[in-house]
Amino acid sequence: MSEFQAAQALDKKDPLAEFRTHFVLTPNEIYLDGNSLGKLPKAAQKAVQDTVAKQWGERLIRSWNEAWLELPSRLAEKYAKLLQVSKEEVIIGESTSVRLYQVLHALAKSDLSPKHLGTDNLNFPTDLYVMEGIAQDFSFGEMTQIDYGQEVEADLEILKTTIKEKPGIYCLSLVSYKSSYLYPMKVLNLWAEQHRSILVWDLSHAVGAVTIDLKETATKIAVGCSYKYMNGGPGAPAFLFIQKALQRKLANPIQGWFGHKNPFAFESDYHPNQGIDRFASGTPPILSLQAMEAGVDLALKAGIKNIRKKSVLQSEFFLEGVREKLLPLGYQLESPTDPECRGSHVTLSHPASWQICQGLLQGTSKDSKIIPDFRPPHFIRFAMTPLYTCFEELQKVIFRLESIVLTKEYQKFKTNKPRVT
Repeated sequence: MSEFQAAQALDKKDPLAEFRTHFVLTPNEIYLDGNSLGKLPKAAQKAVQDTVAKQWGERLIRSWNEAWLELPSRLAEKYAKLLQVSKEEVIIGESTSVRLYQVLHALAKSDLSPKHLGTDNLNFPTDLYVMEGIAQDFSFGEMTQIDYGQEVEADLEILKTTIKEKPGIYCLSLVSYKSSYLYPMKVLNLWAEQHRSILVWDLSHAVGAVTIDLKETATKIAVGCSYKYMNGGPGAPAFLFIQKALQRKLANPIQGWFGHKNPFAFESDYHPNQGIDRFASGTPPILSLQAMEAGVDLALKAGIKNIRKKSVLQSEFFLEGVREKLLPLGYQLESPTDPECRGSHVTLSHPASWQICQGLLQGTSKDSKIIPDFRPPHFIRFAMTPLYTCFEELQKVIFRLESIVLTKEYQKFKTNKPRVT
């Protein structure tokens, strides 16, 4: 059996294969950048069109009572189900950066942990920027940023020792954006609690592809975006989870009318909502919220355990081809080899990584265009998005990566880069 026949056989017995039909697909294009921006669900396209034409176009202000006011709480309930927590512990809206700022500011003003901020070199840069700003605003002194000396995986002993010696508020990405390293969430949550610390988890590169149970893992606070594996659309609103027992101990630094206990009383004095809605601020972004609902509906229908199972199968299938055909050609694997320690993307590098990316994007008369993701200085990320990625596509990518190097095709491309890679 050839490699392609083996891939096709896996696609034929894939229990999630039907979900691919729920997305807008582009002919002769292989999309492996779902860990940056997920594909458009057909239902999202219809929902936005209906919202614009009917709810906004015809019903206007009446749509607040008819459809819009309850939309954020409906989405929160669905995300809560996905994350295995109660609907009273999740709020939808704002961006991940705003949500992270809100909750870090709230923690910094509370007495829930020592006044110290920490993270590591695997975390997403925006999270670092937000933390640096909070540290400066509260005169916390220098923020701890652990450097493991590499960007593939965390050294858990160094991380745990640092938390023990410098307790405080630590922010970590559950799945590292570069290497796809997956942290042992429960182990670290329990360790942090034992040592007077609180972990704030960024779930952006994990939610929708990795099984997450915030209750079972003793998670206290988490944030995340909805436009990657959750297919919520560009800039789709974020979610914030705060354990119910902590909610009244934390104050929203951005006091807006939707965070008021009775927003439509229009009182002059601010009285915060007593639950998770105290972290609401301005008017909900209705068009974006409408667009993101289809993605969470599909994830719930497919089942996150089924999604994760396929993700692991696909990444292992892809890595088999990497080891056999690509490592001998100068490619390097920049992701953990253990699937239990890896999210849903696989990262490779090569001395000509950016030029190889251009070759993938251009395609050929016989090869599909392939859209991966490039991250400086030399990381090429390939996302397994189980709801629409098929095994045959992954096999084609392996062959194309091999061909570009064997034929030295990459040499015809320039090394300069556009703003978005």
